[in-house]
Amino acid sequence: MSQPLRVALAGLGTVGAGVIKLIDENRALIERRAGRPIEIVAVSARDRSRDRGVDIGRFAWADDATTLAAAENVDVVVELVGGADGPALTLARETLGAGKAFVTANKAMIAHHGLELAEAAERCGVALKYEAAVAGGIPVIKGLREGAAANAISHVLGILNGTCNYILSEMEEKGSDFDAVLAEAQRLGYAESDPSFDIDGIDAAHKLSILSSLAFGTAVDFGAVEITGIRHVSAADIAEAAALGYRVRLVGYGEASSRGLFQRVHPCLVPLSHPLAHVSGSLNAVVAHGNFVGRLFFQGRGAGEGPTASAVVADLIDIARGETGPAFAMPVGALAKPRTASAADRRGRAYLRFTVADRPGVLAEITAAMRDAGVSIESLIQRGTAEDSGDVLIAMVTHTGPERAVVDALDRLDGSQSLTGKPMLMHILDD
Repeated sequence: MSQPLRVALAGLGTVGAGVIKLIDENRALIERRAGRPIEIVAVSARDRSRDRGVDIGRFAWADDATTLAAAENVDVVVELVGGADGPALTLARETLGAGKAFVTANKAMIAHHGLELAEAAERCGVALKYEAAVAGGIPVIKGLREGAAANAISHVLGILNGTCNYILSEMEEKGSDFDAVLAEAQRLGYAESDPSFDIDGIDAAHKLSILSSLAFGTAVDFGAVEITGIRHVSAADIAEAAALGYRVRLVGYGEASSRGLFQRVHPCLVPLSHPLAHVSGSLNAVVAHGNFVGRLFFQGRGAGEGPTASAVVADLIDIARGETGPAFAMPVGALAKPRTASAADRRGRAYLRFTVADRPGVLAEITAAMRDAGVSIESLIQRGTAEDSGDVLIAMVTHTGPERAVVDALDRLDGSQSLTGKPMLMHILDD
């Protein structure tokens, strides 16, 4: 029998336990596909006594996860600890430095330190794998790195955070406002007690920066991602979007052009004709456009024990087969470092929502600001809000035009006594 691939597992939370369960249940199938057995030989976590629903007594235990990197009986280390820095990064550096393969589900670490780690893997001729870091069980990393490798990708976009998509889908279905749905999502376990990382768009931005690198052959540049979350999306916005033939989704969008690399995470109005409009609940989806293959669409569960464990073990199977290609589809030295493309130079349509005092002249003030900024209005709706508030909701859709003009119009209205709340801007996805 072929020599088994010996795996050390750092982190025994939901995903770590899922990896053990998956290897136990599908052991024979995995061995046939990998060409040799895959065996977990050592584990590490903060609490040795915790019941995880799997037998960990059969594995060697390490109180300090970093010792796994130097263990002689370990071929590959799987990191499921999390965090961009700290113990996870130390473990990654020491594992690769020891000439061993490294598998992670840690999108924050790959977004911030992926190039350094990829260079270390290249120097030692070992694999750095991270399929589980983006979109859970959806094989989008492999799809872009390998399946679409012959194509020039013009743009990539997707719904990259299940928590946000669940919240927006529930707001759409129930007509509830953001705070109420968030509280329910936390009660059901779909959202963390501190949901900022998700609802403010940071998690999606980490994933987008990784996808952009793979799609466009560019160095990962998380710092260049423009980020807006969903905190300020209201039930009224969802309803207005539906009336106009759209659904609101948090979309990560990356595009490479002669102007440079553009990356943005932003709530968008998605037309019902677009596949992303039909991605509901906690599902994730990614769309990529190749010059020969056309539109590619990947959809599935983006998180959770089963999907994430599936992606981790798929990486282990690749390593067992001896597949140690470059982490970002090409050597780090070959990755381009384009300038950052400004959103101001982009053209498109936008949805704008204003909450204003119910008095004469307010609508004229807003439309004058639009006129003076060069924004052409396609449609405009004025509705009353709660009877006791005395406020009015004004929603408008612009004609296609430069984004800088919309920003200019909002700047002109900044500080206006007519506005009783901060305006809401959402771009319309015309893809």
